[in-house]
Amino acid sequence: MHAFRDVDYDRYTITKEYDPEVETVRQRDMIERAASLAKEREEKLGRRMSACVVTFGCQMNARDSEKISGVLISSGIELVDDENADIVIYNTCTVRDNANQRVYGRLGNLGVMKKKHPDKKIVLCGCMVQEAAVIEKIRQTYPFVDMIFGTHNIYKFPELLVRLLEEDGMIVDVWKKTDSVVENLPTLRKYPFKSGVNIMFGCDNFCSYCIVPYVRGRERSRKSSEILEEVRRLADSGVSEVMLLGQNVNSYGRGLEGELNFPGLLREVEKTEGIRRIRFMTSHPKDLSDELIEVMAESSKICSHLHLPVQSGSSRVLEMMNRKYTRESYLKLVSKLRAAMPELSITTDIIVGFPGEEPADIDETVSLVHEAAYDNAFTFIYSKRAGTPASNYESKMSEEEIGEGFNRVLAAVQEEARKNVSRFAGRTMEVLVEDVNDKDKEYVTGRLSGNVLVHFKGDASLIGSYLQVKLCENKGFYYIGERV
Repeated sequence: MHAFRDVDYDRYTITKEYDPEVETVRQRDMIERAASLAKEREEKLGRRMSACVVTFGCQMNARDSEKISGVLISSGIELVDDENADIVIYNTCTVRDNANQRVYGRLGNLGVMKKKHPDKKIVLCGCMVQEAAVIEKIRQTYPFVDMIFGTHNIYKFPELLVRLLEEDGMIVDVWKKTDSVVENLPTLRKYPFKSGVNIMFGCDNFCSYCIVPYVRGRERSRKSSEILEEVRRLADSGVSEVMLLGQNVNSYGRGLEGELNFPGLLREVEKTEGIRRIRFMTSHPKDLSDELIEVMAESSKICSHLHLPVQSGSSRVLEMMNRKYTRESYLKLVSKLRAAMPELSITTDIIVGFPGEEPADIDETVSLVHEAAYDNAFTFIYSKRAGTPASNYESKMSEEEIGEGFNRVLAAVQEEARKNVSRFAGRTMEVLVEDVNDKDKEYVTGRLSGNVLVHFKGDASLIGSYLQVKLCENKGFYYIGERV
């Protein structure tokens, strides 16, 4: 396989720009064409065509999968959870190398299935396939894959679906970049009462460990008028909670002349009748303004939860990561947030074992976890990503030292989480019921404004309801409650 830097990316790349309104009409026409082709296939099979969409990665990937699923349903194709389906789509993540390895492993199983059923269609999309080396590996090692498309042209999925149903051989349609934002296509939401809303795409931060700017592209904000119209449509359809999504929502609006900034957008979303809860992620600490803190503190709808990735508690490591803030400035920001919103739940992301990190740096991360008093944290061991600056850095710690450091950070996170979540014990609070509990069907699972999960007795009729629940038993990261 070629090294990443040796692959001629443009060999696989098409870059085109479209007028969003014209493109929306065009893709809706393509859905009709796909439906006709699916009907023809249905008549031959004697049953409806089926498709399985498997999502790897973040909330933005999950939102993209909802769009893919919406197009499939609108084309008359049945969605199933079984990978024995006629079409299997892997919407991939590439933030960590083990995500890629999981996909490769599952592709091998699909190859066995395809030998028995040659008409089966296998599709790879998402962040992973924005890497040219991945495309080359798929072509060489998994030639049975029928289609590869990336993050920039997901709005073309109706057209790509037509090609999938009409053409044989591997179709590769991956774009290096785009300035187009096309959002008004069918979407199948996982929950009828809550939905993600993309407000921007891409990232301009170029953290030294992160592949996202290379696979998602540079920042592109949607027009606020389009976002607000989408939120209004969602509210009219019964959605009461929205999550505004972007790689760095705090920089929303940059590059759009005369556009709202992120605090201004939140103020407008809050005016939408029918919306009761507003969430957002992800916030980059370097761009979190005093104005945003003020808007959050004054709001009756913005949830009392903020995900604020720190990545490391060492200023030295943060500089190597190109995070553009220090330990001291981060903790100062946390203090401001706590002063303005004492009830705020703060969660974070932490990387352990970054190349160049030493045990003393991990000590600083452990102490920061205690000072910041997180309600929870996603803690990861550093994963080398080809094509990023950090992939060329040398590690100063052994695997054993990294593992020991990871365990120390995780123990600190768990200690703080148990302590901080316990502040709600005995209180009666509003819970949005999200689902029947997957371990005990006599219980339902809901979520506090602060993002803490609560399990209490109930049935499926309560899903989507806002209920007052007494938090009786603290289980560390969640509560067992009792409906009041």
